[in-house]
Amino acid sequence: MAPEKTSDGLDNYAFTVDGVDRFCDLPENKNGSDCFSEEGDSNKLAYCVTDIPPWYLCIFLGIQHYLTAFGGIIAIPLILSQGLCLQHDGLTQSHLISTIFFVSGVCTLLQVTFGVRLPILQGGTFTLLSPTMALLSMPEWTCPAWTQNASLVNTSSPEFINVWQSRMQVLQGSIMVGSLFQVLVGFSGLIGLFMRFIGPLTIAPTISLIGLSLFDSAGMNAGHHWGISVMTTCLIVIFSQYLRHIAIPFPKYTKAKKFHTTRIYVFQILPVLLGITLSWLICYLLTVYNVLPSDPDKYGYLARTDIKGDVIGRAPWFRFPYPGQWGVPTVSLAGVFGILAGVISSMIESVGDYHACARLSGAPPPPRHAINRGIGIEGIGCLLAGAWGTGNGTTSYSENVGALGITKVGSRMVIVCSGFVMIIMGIFGKIGAIFTTIPTPVIGGMFLVMFGVIMAAGVSSLQYTDMNSSRNIFIFGFSMFTGLAIPNWIMKNPTSIATGVVELDHVLQVLLTTSMFVGGFFGFLLDNTIPGTKRERGIIAWNKAHQNESDNTLESDDVYGLPFGINSCLSSFTWTKYVPFCPTHKASRQDDTPSSFDSLETKTEPNKDDAHIIAGVAL
Repeated sequence: MAPEKTSDGLDNYAFTVDGVDRFCDLPENKNGSDCFSEEGDSNKLAYCVTDIPPWYLCIFLGIQHYLTAFGGIIAIPLILSQGLCLQHDGLTQSHLISTIFFVSGVCTLLQVTFGVRLPILQGGTFTLLSPTMALLSMPEWTCPAWTQNASLVNTSSPEFINVWQSRMQVLQGSIMVGSLFQVLVGFSGLIGLFMRFIGPLTIAPTISLIGLSLFDSAGMNAGHHWGISVMTTCLIVIFSQYLRHIAIPFPKYTKAKKFHTTRIYVFQILPVLLGITLSWLICYLLTVYNVLPSDPDKYGYLARTDIKGDVIGRAPWFRFPYPGQWGVPTVSLAGVFGILAGVISSMIESVGDYHACARLSGAPPPPRHAINRGIGIEGIGCLLAGAWGTGNGTTSYSENVGALGITKVGSRMVIVCSGFVMIIMGIFGKIGAIFTTIPTPVIGGMFLVMFGVIMAAGVSSLQYTDMNSSRNIFIFGFSMFTGLAIPNWIMKNPTSIATGVVELDHVLQVLLTTSMFVGGFFGFLLDNTIPGTKRERGIIAWNKAHQNESDNTLESDDVYGLPFGINSCLSSFTWTKYVPFCPTHKASRQDDTPSSFDSLETKTEPNKDDAHIIAGVAL
C-alpha cells in the first residue's frame, strides 16, 4: 500500500524514532507553522533544526546523509580524471576522492556553524564540471596520446606527474580566483541584484545543458560494456522508482519494546548505492570466474574488478590532505571566466536549496542576512576546495534536502555528524582506494541516470512559465539549441577563434565551449529583453512561495543567529545593522524586491509528485 501523502507532496514515512515526546510540523505556508504544534500529524517532524537527537541517531542519520551524497561526490573526481589524464592512475584517483570527501566535510561544518545554519550538506558541484572540461579540452591542455595507453604510463615518472599536476594547478588557481566573486556577492549582499533578473527561462537551459553536455562522458564509460552499464541503470531505476514504497524490516532494540523490528524504506533512501554495490559484486564474480576477458584489447576488459587491484595495497591507511598538495596553483584567465559561469549557477541553485531546506526542516524562511552569509561561506568553501586541490568547488546538495523530507529529522546536528563522517572518510586512504576499483561500465550506468536527472531538473523549471506562449517556446528552444550547436562547432574548429589577443582567444574558447554558459547567456538576454508579462515569464509563480517576512523574529534568531554568543556581542554595536551578513542587519522594506531573496520555486515548492525527491536522493 502506498504511503499517505503530506501536503508537501512528500511520502509520509520515516525511520521509527522511539522516545520522542513532541514533533515539529513542516511549515504549511510561507511564514512557517508552529514548530511545537500537535496538529497535522502527517506533517510532523521528529526533530526540528535546533533539536539534538540522541547521539546514536545523529551518527546513523549522519552516515545516511553521507551515503545519499556519495554518488554525486564520487562522480566528480572520476569524471575529472579523464581531463587530467589520470585514467590509468588509480592511486592518484583515490587521493582525489579522499580529498573531495575531506573538503566537503570541512565546508559542511562551516556552513552549518557559521553560514546559513540550516541542515544542508555541502559537496562537489556539477556546475563547475562543464567549464572545467572545456578548459581541459583546449589544445594546450589536451592529454598527450601516450597517457591514454596503460602500457605506456608510468605513474611514478616525473614526466607523467608533471602532465596531470600542471592541469590540476591551473584548475586550482582558476577556482580560487573565481570563488572570490562568490565571496564578494555573498558577504556584500549583492545576491539580490542577481536574483532580480534571473527567472525560469534562464535557469532551465543553464541546468539542463549541464546534464546534456556530459552525455559523451556517460556514453564513453558505459560503452566499455553495455551489458554491465544497462544492468546498473536498470537496478537504480528499479530501486528508486518501482521499489521505493516497499519497506524492509530491520531489527531494533529499545528499552520499552526490547528487541523488535522496524520498517525502513531503504530502496527510496539509497537506490544508487545499492545499484552500484550489486553491479560491482556481479562484476567481481564475473572476474573471479574469468567470464570477462583478461586481454586489455578485448571488449569488456574494463568491467573487471582486478584491473586496479594493487591500488588498495599501495594506498596508505591514513593520509591527511593539505592545501597545495599538488603544487603551487596557477591562474588561467580563460579558466576564471569559465568558472564564473558555473559559480553564478551554483549560487542561484543554493538560494533555492536554502528555502527548501528551511521548509522541510521546520524552520522559518531564511532571512536576508542568513542567505548572504550562506552564499559567502559557499564561496569560502570553493576557495578551500581550490586550495586543497579537488579540481572542483562546493555547493549545497539538493538530494540531501530531499532526504530531510523522507527521514523527518531536520536537526542540523545530524549534518554536523555527517560532516565529521566525511572528514574521517577523507583521512582513511584505503576507503578512497576502494572506490577507484568500481568498474568503468558501472560508473557509466550510474552516469546515465545521474546526468539524465540533472537535465530533467532544469526542464522542470518551465512548469512556472506559460509554455503556451510562443515567446517562451522561442527563448527556451533557441537557448537549448545554441547551447549545443555553438560549443560543438567550436570543439570541431578550435582554431576558428583568432582575435589576435591570445588571452582573449582563450577566454572565448572556454566560454563558447561551455554549453551551460552559451545556453544560459541567451536565455538571460532574451528573457530580459523580449517583451513579456511577469506571469508569462513565470516570475510571479517563481517568487511567490517565500516572501522575506521572518527577519528578526525570536524563532528566526534561534535558527539563523550566529553561535558561541557572537549574536550578543554584535548586538552591542550599532554599526552591525549596516553589515549585510550580520544577524542584527535589517533592510528596509522598500528595498526588498520580490525576486531578490525568494527561492527558486522549482526547489522551494515540492512537487505534488514525489518523483523528483526520489530522483534527488538517487543522485
